[in-house]
Amino acid sequence: MTRELTMVQALNEALREEMARDQRVFIMGEDIGDYGGVFKVTWGLLDQFGRERVRDTPISEAGFIGAGLGAAMTGLIPVIEIMWVDFTAVAMDQIINQVAKMKYMSGGQTNVPLVIRTQGGGGRGNGAQHSQSLETFFAHIPGLKVVLPSTPYDAKGLLKSAIRENSPVVFIENKMQYTKKGHVPEEEYLIPLGQADVKREGKDVTLISISQMVDFSLRAAEQLAKEDVSVEVIDLRTLSPLDMDTVLASVKKTMHAVIVHESTRSFGWGAELAARIQEEAFDYLDAPVGRVATEDVPIPFNRTLEKETLPQVSDIVSAVKSQLYRNQPVN
Repeated sequence: MTRELTMVQALNEALREEMARDQRVFIMGEDIGDYGGVFKVTWGLLDQFGRERVRDTPISEAGFIGAGLGAAMTGLIPVIEIMWVDFTAVAMDQIINQVAKMKYMSGGQTNVPLVIRTQGGGGRGNGAQHSQSLETFFAHIPGLKVVLPSTPYDAKGLLKSAIRENSPVVFIENKMQYTKKGHVPEEEYLIPLGQADVKREGKDVTLISISQMVDFSLRAAEQLAKEDVSVEVIDLRTLSPLDMDTVLASVKKTMHAVIVHESTRSFGWGAELAARIQEEAFDYLDAPVGRVATEDVPIPFNRTLEKETLPQVSDIVSAVKSQLYRNQPVN
């Protein structure tokens, strides 16, 4: 059977099921216990599993990432919540130099089955230190897997897979999608990491995105359909591992590609993907790969300015039209 759940409910259910399935799984982070998490993803887990497995921590990201690393190396499976992705910067040494490297540096003698749950993105007027999209940081680091779901269905299936991955996973949710509803089966299911999903089929242009920008891309596709433009929308779901096979198959069909992401434009993951498309499918392209991204400025606190800074549906529509009509004469 299928139900409608919010993103919060789907994530909570994934945690609840995995903690019930495997006694090694525990969660920790700031305000995740009695308070249930700032976005209530961990609500009710303390009552069910107790304080040994639901651990509130001090405000010390580097400290509890380090503690999680030690726990993972000695046989447990920590799922650590960092309240805002911006605050991963406080723990970058632990994440990049320790968590990501430990299996390699031990010659494969130790595994690090650790999940870092956090959330990113703008749209709420939370200001420059609480609104960033930093997924490119982590996708750049060998040893880390990076996941960004866009639907409740994907969120549950991907989080369950991340917990079972037996290696470090950075799992980034979007704060604007927590109340988004979608179908989630009652029976157990997993979504493998590194498997993109074609959210909408089309033949004229490929939109490639992740997280909330998938929603924006689908809305842009609906608008363009009214002008007889057929848009294919690909949700990467994970940046590392990256499913290039699905991307290339689509681009070879449509011969146009536009990448949409909420991280800033310069040196973002879209540039890497554009380079790989042009390396592996250049002969199929009828136009250079386009990019729609956040402006290269700190995210403004003012909601009107924030909206001007972040990608909007209208920006995606304009980018697609630029792709398709770039060689046509303008009257």
